[in-house]
Amino acid sequence: MNDIKKYMEDLGIKARKSATVLATATTAMKNDALEKMALTLEAHASELMEENQKDLKQGKANGLDEALLDRLAFNEQRIAGMIEGIRQVAGLPDPIGEIGEMSYRPSGIQVGKMRVPLGVVGIIYESRPNVTADAAALCLKSGNAAILRGGSEAINSNKAVAQCIQEGLKAAGLPTEVVQVVETTDRAAVGELIQMPKYVDVIIPRGGKGLIERVSNEARVPVIKHLDGICHVYIDERADADKAVAIADNAKTHRYGVCNAMETLLVHQEIARQVLPRLGDIYDSKGVEMRGCNATRAILGDRINTATEEDWDTEYLAPILSIKIVKDMDEALDHIRKHSSQHTEAIVTEDYSRARRFLAEVDSSSVMVNASTRFADGFEYGLGAEIGISTDKFHVRGPVGLEGLTSQKFIVLGDGHIRS
Repeated sequence: MNDIKKYMEDLGIKARKSATVLATATTAMKNDALEKMALTLEAHASELMEENQKDLKQGKANGLDEALLDRLAFNEQRIAGMIEGIRQVAGLPDPIGEIGEMSYRPSGIQVGKMRVPLGVVGIIYESRPNVTADAAALCLKSGNAAILRGGSEAINSNKAVAQCIQEGLKAAGLPTEVVQVVETTDRAAVGELIQMPKYVDVIIPRGGKGLIERVSNEARVPVIKHLDGICHVYIDERADADKAVAIADNAKTHRYGVCNAMETLLVHQEIARQVLPRLGDIYDSKGVEMRGCNATRAILGDRINTATEEDWDTEYLAPILSIKIVKDMDEALDHIRKHSSQHTEAIVTEDYSRARRFLAEVDSSSVMVNASTRFADGFEYGLGAEIGISTDKFHVRGPVGLEGLTSQKFIVLGDGHIRS
């Protein structure tokens, strides 16, 4: 494609037009389209795997590491999960048109709010082609048109998924342009997409730090994003030791390459000798490299390396963990304020007052008491699915589900009322 700017503007024009149509679609129409999308993906599962094999072959030739190849790969189970995800979205309540907070004013008018779509959502993501289906389903149910730009490593898989989605939309009588995949791998397409406020209402980047930094720095369109997932677990002196060990194990080792995995463990000095030797044995057995402060090293010995200042600010996304012993809760809170990426933090304690203080003072998108940080997830929160996690404060924070892809407008009901 020689003229990327024109190509992207054409996508924007079609998306804006289709968003107008979709905004008036009934819940039944959207659910019908989602079911037809699911059926089309089921019917074309073998073709999806064939196109995915092209991407995997090219990825291996380009030297992609095993973790990226794993995220890229389709199999029967993952395709079935993608289809089930679409059906789960169809089963969620439709937020569009919901009216609330109605009240009478002294003038006699009624004032309230109605939930409405954002309009056109641009989503930029890497590796996982299942995001194409997830994003399409969430945007459709929330009444938004979507422009999806996947990574070049998944271009064949993304195009194949998008074709199935568009067949489903057509079968349901909705414009196929409701969901469009950018079919060029030229990086200039990202630059154009994030600078089209006339056609795009919000950008959601999902990927590595480099991608998100670029989008955040260059976008002329509002961005919903999180940059890092530097998540903390604080084990208070009044914690139940068994709960603390189970939570600190799960938060780190359940999965390593995810944004809600614990990267720093903070332990009160009065409970450190109860829990750290047990945790050290667990982390050792699972191949987790530990890096700690001098007090931690005094307990765990040679099996733990010395942590640097850089470690406290690092999202490892790997079997590496920073550990710090703190003298009290104040020090733990100070450490979190200084080093947190405002994604997810947890406290383990049996003290109600300390739990409430932690909830009140920690300024992150998810704050937990006696639970693993791995629960910071749209599905676990009952959102059905998520399109990403936001650590911003406007317009949505935390896992972004259907409601996060909407806005509200004031509505006023009168009966010939005029202002005096």
